[in-house]
Amino acid sequence: MAQRANLMNPRMEYLLERVDSKFTLVTLSAMRAREINDYYNQLGEGLGKIVPPQVTSVSRKPLSIAMEEIEVGKIEWTPLPTEEELAAAAAAEAAATEAAAASPDEA
Repeated sequence: MAQRANLMNPRMEYLLERVDSKFTLVTLSAMRAREINDYYNQLGEGLGKIVPPQVTSVSRKPLSIAMEEIEVGKIEWTPLPTEEELAAAAAAEAAATEAAAASPDEA
């Protein structure tokens, strides 16, 4: 018999290993719970634009399902690039464009 999810399962310690802070965990799980809720609401319409739950869960609550997905690694957090990284990428792209424009086209 499957264990019913509760406040102690999944453990917060395991969830916090997957993200950098509690704020990120709350934001990530809330965003995914909204997507799961939207998925269940649009099932009869046949739209199919939203990804269904990625885990088999005993829980019917979208937030619990979202946290279970985070625990097993189906939903991952990736940090946004910093301003310096964006500037470096833009400079590299500009340099590559200039180099391509300066080199003669070989036919």
